[in-house]
Amino acid sequence: MIDFNPLLADTDLPDFAAIKAEHVIPAVEQLIADHRAAIDAITQSSSDAFAAIILPAERADFALTRGWSPVSHLNSVADTPELRAAHGAAVEILTTYMMEAGQNRAHHAAIERIAKRADYATLPDAERRAVELALRGFRLSGVALEGEARTRFLDIGVELSQLSTAFGNAVLDATEAWHEHIADEQMLDGISESDKAILAAYAEEKGLSGWLVTLRQPSVMAVLSHAKNRDLRYRVYRAYNIRASEQADDPSFDNSARIEAILKLRHESAQLLGFADAAALSLETKMAADAAEALSFLSDLATRARPIAESELAQARAFAVERLGITTLEPWDMGFVAEAMRRTLHGVDQEEIKTYLPLPRVQAGTCALIAHLFGVRLVENPGVSVWHKDVIFYDVVHEAGEVIAGVYLDLFARAGKRGGAWMDVCRPRFRDADKFHRPIAYLNTNFAPPAGDQPSCITHQDVETFLHEFGHVLHHLLTEVDLPSIGGISGVEWDAVELPSQFMENFAWDRASLLPLTSHVTTNEPLPEALFDRMLKARHFQAGLAVLRQIEFATFDLLLHRDFDPASGAKVMDVLAKVRREISVFQPPEWNRFPHAFGHIFAGGYAAGYYSYLWAELLSSDAFELFANVDTAGGGATAFRREILAMGASRTAAENFHAFAGRPPQIDAFLRLRGLAA
Repeated sequence: MIDFNPLLADTDLPDFAAIKAEHVIPAVEQLIADHRAAIDAITQSSSDAFAAIILPAERADFALTRGWSPVSHLNSVADTPELRAAHGAAVEILTTYMMEAGQNRAHHAAIERIAKRADYATLPDAERRAVELALRGFRLSGVALEGEARTRFLDIGVELSQLSTAFGNAVLDATEAWHEHIADEQMLDGISESDKAILAAYAEEKGLSGWLVTLRQPSVMAVLSHAKNRDLRYRVYRAYNIRASEQADDPSFDNSARIEAILKLRHESAQLLGFADAAALSLETKMAADAAEALSFLSDLATRARPIAESELAQARAFAVERLGITTLEPWDMGFVAEAMRRTLHGVDQEEIKTYLPLPRVQAGTCALIAHLFGVRLVENPGVSVWHKDVIFYDVVHEAGEVIAGVYLDLFARAGKRGGAWMDVCRPRFRDADKFHRPIAYLNTNFAPPAGDQPSCITHQDVETFLHEFGHVLHHLLTEVDLPSIGGISGVEWDAVELPSQFMENFAWDRASLLPLTSHVTTNEPLPEALFDRMLKARHFQAGLAVLRQIEFATFDLLLHRDFDPASGAKVMDVLAKVRREISVFQPPEWNRFPHAFGHIFAGGYAAGYYSYLWAELLSSDAFELFANVDTAGGGATAFRREILAMGASRTAAENFHAFAGRPPQIDAFLRLRGLAA
């Protein structure tokens, strides 16, 4: 018997130190019971008042999110067998309930009463937007389905949730399962001392001497970018790119069957709702009108990028032969050759740049940048309960001194934490009568941890990643919308949700913004102006290849979901091969199994939506150029905060952009910033 359950406590922040696996199921059962009771109370009323229907539902959803978010987060950053089991069982219970709640016709009818009011058009814009999105949510949850179709839709939802969780777990397990113990330091020739210290720490973690090469991101990047040992690069590249597939040495984590099942169920679910395919369903909640528009956008970019990419590849091949003695350029050589080219042709050495980017300085400089742009201070609060000793919590303090929000930073790669970088919602902003719930976010990265008494030093690309995720965080924290369903990132069209994040990336390339983030790890000198100039000149190095790679992923994702045929199955590798023939200029080996670890579309929210990164980058590039041409002392940032960050989904993304820019988005700035302009 559990006397106290921290997941049910009505506190400003979760007590992570107190949360245990045994709390999860009882908490979820109670959260569902409370939510059901709240919705029942709404449906028993005949009111058509917004305050009697929408607000109680927002309150119920808030309570459910407050209790569940810490569990979902811990599953991503502090995986244990006990938590994984509890999380998996809870996901099934919660998904079943939420699918049923999405088909609650009495609740749907109550919201429809608001929309049918004679004075509906006079309601505040945000209230009408909340009603419209709620009705759309019910429609896409199958509220109109009958009989067997209704039951089948519910069953599919639960099964898809289970498969998505299993897919992500398999990638995490496969990543942790592979490692190579290195006893001879000569094998690590070319890898920096700081990176070797990280590999030594990985070995120590397992009670080994020497060094341990793993598939965690800091290790993979160190080997593929800097190791002179070509065979080692090959082994790491191969292991990383066949993770969770039938090609791996240990195929027990193979995601092949899960991918097939996920695509089949998504297709069936979309057709039950009356859509032709899963891509059509996905695009229903995005800015792009349909898959054809998104694919046309990608095709146009590919046409622009391909000649540039072909030239870049030819240059890389020639350099590899002439300077490195590599007669046949292979994928496991590409990162190594690219780094050598940056050093030789542009005078840009990523390892040198890293010495000017100790993470504590980057954090402090980022906080100062945010204060300058948006008028809020990030103040470290060491008294907050966290899940790992390295986690930092910042209070977000308004100009007047009021704490208006908060954010957790979990920055280092470690066992039990999934790879990549992401932001997630801990708690949304909600003004409920006289109580104000501050928005709280999680910011997660997988940077290399400190080694010994030296701080973690990160790459310039890591700085871009850090600023990117802070863009998402600011979108969530600086909302001025008091309804959780349309505040912050909630309800924002998925192909626009990357706008603030990619907007922030640009500050990594602005001299005045970047220099305060730099301080040499031993001399404390800022990044030299001459080095920054060389970085700037090399900004578009292999830009065509990078854009084509994103286009390849995005096109593959859309075609996989649009063209799925139940009679023949997904044919995932065939689809990918076709896309690569048409788009890519540098083909990976046949055994590459990139899709098997493509968590964005199989274990995340980007299914038939990966194109959103490029789509939103068009918006962000245009917005940043407009910002830069306004008053950089604050005018542009003030408008960006007011019209985009503060508004959330209380207007459409197109309306938000138009309010900021005074016009629709244009592609020119994107082409310039990407180095694709003619």
